[in-house]
Amino acid sequence: MAVQSTATKTGESSESVASLLRTIRHKATLLRIESIRATTEAGSGHPTSCCSAADIVATLFFGVMRYNPQDPKYPGNDRFILSKGHAAPLLYAAWAEAGLFDKSELVKLRTLSSDLEGHPTPRLSFVDIATGSLGQGLSAGIGIALNAKFLDKADYRTYVLLGDGESVEGSIWEAAEFARHKHLDNLCAIVDINRLGQSDPTILEHDLQAYRSRWQGFGWHALIVDGHDPESLLQAFQDASHHQGSPTVVLAKTFKGKGVPNIEDQPNWHGKPLSSQQAREAIELLTRNLDGNPPVIDILKPNAPPIHPTDTRPLAPPPYQLTDSVATREAFGAALAALGEVNPLVVTLDADVKNSTFTDKFADRFPDRFFENFIAEQNMVGVASGMAACGKIPFAATFACFLTRAYDFIRMAAISHANIKLMGSHAGVSIGEDGPSQMGLEDIAMMATQPGVVVLYPSDAMCTYRLVEEAANHHGMVYIRTSRPKTPVLYSNEESFPIGGSKVLRQSSGDRLTIVTAGVTLFEALKAHEELQTIGIPTRIIDLYSIVPIDTTTLQDCARATGNRVLTVEDHYAHGGLGDAVISALAGEGVRVRKLAVREIPHSGKPTELLDRYGLSARAIVEAAKQLV
Repeated sequence: MAVQSTATKTGESSESVASLLRTIRHKATLLRIESIRATTEAGSGHPTSCCSAADIVATLFFGVMRYNPQDPKYPGNDRFILSKGHAAPLLYAAWAEAGLFDKSELVKLRTLSSDLEGHPTPRLSFVDIATGSLGQGLSAGIGIALNAKFLDKADYRTYVLLGDGESVEGSIWEAAEFARHKHLDNLCAIVDINRLGQSDPTILEHDLQAYRSRWQGFGWHALIVDGHDPESLLQAFQDASHHQGSPTVVLAKTFKGKGVPNIEDQPNWHGKPLSSQQAREAIELLTRNLDGNPPVIDILKPNAPPIHPTDTRPLAPPPYQLTDSVATREAFGAALAALGEVNPLVVTLDADVKNSTFTDKFADRFPDRFFENFIAEQNMVGVASGMAACGKIPFAATFACFLTRAYDFIRMAAISHANIKLMGSHAGVSIGEDGPSQMGLEDIAMMATQPGVVVLYPSDAMCTYRLVEEAANHHGMVYIRTSRPKTPVLYSNEESFPIGGSKVLRQSSGDRLTIVTAGVTLFEALKAHEELQTIGIPTRIIDLYSIVPIDTTTLQDCARATGNRVLTVEDHYAHGGLGDAVISALAGEGVRVRKLAVREIPHSGKPTELLDRYGLSARAIVEAAKQLV
């Protein structure tokens, strides 16, 4: 393609475009040099994956994107997400070359003293979300693009660089379908099609037409380019910026290890640094390709972003009375809708279950802040993470069991310290007749194992309502577990439920056993308390609504007051749930703990039948208490 054609397209003179192309080629060579140098110094890394994408990244950073290189968090910046996170040295080199930090820092790659880790994390100011588990960057990019188009009404663009290998991940196609549905013409994905995976060539290798057919089939504007030709790349990005009505994907044909003859397009070089001798020779060769007098260009400046109100007000009091019976999932929906009135940063995401999670209440009142993701839980969590990176407070809700499908996204969101709030409804055998495939019985274990994730399990509508507000005010990931059955309201409007707390609902000076529970089994424990009282076994009942962090002080005090005897009851599998959290909190205290939990794959049935069948009913609690005391 002639320079003149690009000049005509961009409206610039042929001389300025020629200067820009010289600069991009020069920068791409520098990015290859720095990526090789850093990975060889580290003794590990992915230099060949960096080399294949160097021209793409150089074109974006020095010819296309509008951003403030000294302020990566500036709201008006174009966004760049490196979904193929193993090419992290290339990303670091680009920001160093842009002037954010000194290039001498690059050789500290992968060391304990540096935040330039093996894969990017938001410890770095220029990283919005952690990547490295492949197939996740596009969903986060969609969240950022949605924020720009529908929430902030801002003109920044979002670019996501994917690898061809990760294109096999199903989450990519969840994301692709959703981006088309939302007409995200401010989103541009780039696939670095370098043909080689980690252990084998990719499925399609360099069949660019097949790639185009797939993306076009998903409704994307698909462009095929030579990924090592900055002029072609510039033309494609210009095309993408003018295209309306659908997202664009740039399908870039590249070669792994480009610029290093002995390893270019050769198998078995994934994730392998060059030896010191190989690196020296490669750098010497690349250095000879540098422009002796590169033109000086200015990075394009971003526009000032629109300013939107962010003031919040206290949540209105819960609308419940002690005579009411309300499912906690329903109270969640009511609280979320009320929260939307007082906090403009709150947004809600659904996976086609809004009439079961009651997020439809929020959707009805705030349709512009509600995003239906359909049955694509992975994408929903990834989109929420992208929105959180833009300062929003996303609540994403579905059945607790279906969040297991999105667990890798949840894990990466935890690594990102993403400020997302997840709600899992229909937890436990108490959902009844739908059977085990619909019963979330491992969700507490799944969420509690991730550091920094708050896990809440309200038992009544009042507690649920207050915990939704607590979740919104807490900076960090929060999981709220809710139940399907209606349960009586236990608490008054005056009660508060701080994260990390618990409630002692029944106690006396003569208590002989502490029963710790939450959710639907709390009501079984209260029934058991009355029966045990009649046979001379007074018990203390704790509503452990906050499982992580846990109220260790109250647990220890109650255990000591009841002869160091504790019984836990939970509508969850035995491993990793409330009982194990209590055991950990009481470790070393000489406390005898017995757990009542679901210990087999459950059956369909009535909720009350199932609670009794699997040892969680008042009857089972009474029998266990007798044995303990």
